[in-house]
Amino acid sequence: MKRYILSRLVQIVVILFVVLTILFILFRLAPGDPVDRMVDPSMTKKDQLYLKAQLGLDQPVWIQYLAYLRNFVTGNFGYSFHYGKPVIDIIADRLPNTILLFTTAVLLSALVGVAWGKIAAWRQGRGVDTALTIVSLVTHTLFLPWVALLLIWLFGYKLGWFPINGMVSAEVWLDPRAGFFSKATDVLYHMVLPLGTLFLLHFGTYLLVMRSSMLETLREDYIVTARAKGLRDKEIRNRHAAPNARLPVITSVGLSLAFSINGGAITETVFSWPGIGRELVRAVSQSDYPLAQASFLLLSLVVLFSNLVVDLLYAYFDPRIRY
Repeated sequence: MKRYILSRLVQIVVILFVVLTILFILFRLAPGDPVDRMVDPSMTKKDQLYLKAQLGLDQPVWIQYLAYLRNFVTGNFGYSFHYGKPVIDIIADRLPNTILLFTTAVLLSALVGVAWGKIAAWRQGRGVDTALTIVSLVTHTLFLPWVALLLIWLFGYKLGWFPINGMVSAEVWLDPRAGFFSKATDVLYHMVLPLGTLFLLHFGTYLLVMRSSMLETLREDYIVTARAKGLRDKEIRNRHAAPNARLPVITSVGLSLAFSINGGAITETVFSWPGIGRELVRAVSQSDYPLAQASFLLLSLVVLFSNLVVDLLYAYFDPRIRY
């Protein structure tokens, strides 16, 4: 196991170097000059050249690349061209918001999807199975922006039950009398619509994966043996079949959590949720190289390490798997 982990860490380093290089090249090939977006019409040509020199964009590309690698190794992601602040500070400010929304959505979708997937597989061919499968297929194929806008129109605009954008209410967070419970409740109140959107689109995936894996598990010999022993259906389903059917779900949940860390650009943009995904969209549209590169790099790091964690969890939950 130690040798396997060490070899995977070496692979992660190599892949990360390739990702760093690709990101550097792609952003330099992208149209648009970040300095042009930052230049004030009143600035002279000399001031513009000075600004470019301050950002290091007047250097040859290979020198920029070496500085880029050095900064990454030292943990210095530079300053955002748009905000004028250290990139690491912006990510630290936005990342918790993304983790809160998307991790909650993934875990809630997985819990419901796995529970209903077990029921659907156990009652294969019956009305419950048919209904759950149809609902899963329909929600799985829905277009995210359409669902988000529909929920905003219905529950935010027409009924007025929930706020349609943002993460907090100014009147609550600026009130000196508001305590932790009031502020936490306000955040949860703003989470309802984006969380509902993500849940509708993703719980069906886990349901279908769990159902398919469960159906294969129910055909195994040890399930037949458990039934021959006279064990109750609930015990066979939950203690014998479900634990062995959850491995594909672990992979799906692990990768979903990994990609959720970098945020759903569409979801965060539609709901004006102040997370990494929305900042990534802004950074790309404004040619903010440091912020965009750091955001993509964060996604790459989390995905690479999540794959390693998922593989280790496979060995933990299934003793038959050895590396």
